[in-house]
Amino acid sequence: MNKGILILCCSAGMLLAQDGEKVAVPLHDPARPATVQIHLLQGGITVRGADIKDVEVETRASGRERRRGSRERPTDTARADGLKKLELPGNAGLDVVEDNNLVTIKTSPMGTGADVVVKVPRHTSLKLKCLNGGDIYVEEVDGEIDADNLNGKVTMKNVSGSVVAHSLNGSVTASLDRVDAGKPMSFSTMNGDIDVTLPDSLKANVRMKTDNGEIYSDFDVNLSRGDNVKPTEAGRQADGTYRIRFDHTLRGTINGGGPEFQFTSFNGQIYIRRKK
Repeated sequence: MNKGILILCCSAGMLLAQDGEKVAVPLHDPARPATVQIHLLQGGITVRGADIKDVEVETRASGRERRRGSRERPTDTARADGLKKLELPGNAGLDVVEDNNLVTIKTSPMGTGADVVVKVPRHTSLKLKCLNGGDIYVEEVDGEIDADNLNGKVTMKNVSGSVVAHSLNGSVTASLDRVDAGKPMSFSTMNGDIDVTLPDSLKANVRMKTDNGEIYSDFDVNLSRGDNVKPTEAGRQADGTYRIRFDHTLRGTINGGGPEFQFTSFNGQIYIRRKK
């Protein structure tokens, strides 16, 4: 890492120490598409595309921190009688680094958690990950988007390019204006619905599976009937019984087929919509 990058990291860390602070992160080459990686232990992520050259980062107290703060009250008001309460600034504790058009934003070990709001040039690729206490929201971004949320929703509005979106406990909703030809996509959740809107001209091979829900589509999906009933596992169990398991995945094509699009939920409905 060169000296310029080190200075940027320190400066951004200080500017993002308090709730509501903003910082502009200059890109090494604004003429080239950027990549933004965000990894938060606590808090949510919002990314919006705009006609700008730099990456703009803002921190806000996370919903969990705001709720916790509103419940905190002095336990012994008599001891504080006559004293002035000093409000401590929120400590988002974020590290921000730019290196050759790669902007990395992550939670520092001492941070208390924060929601991060980022404005990026429209042609930007994203790699986003939340662990606790927040949702992921992306709009007006054109690039390769990878979003992974452990406990929260993933929502994308008017994005373009390619998407891999996953939530363990939350819904996955996406609306794409344009898809990159030839690139596979995946939308999955363990507990939640999947609702994806795709361009009318989409050409794709689709794999759709929900263990406890239904699948709906207003595309004309040409289902491969034979592939949808074959057993995936057969054999004798430890108790002596012989068991055959069948794959519940529906396979088919849209507009003649193309790259593979996967839609998977364990507990939830799947909706595949055609953009009007």
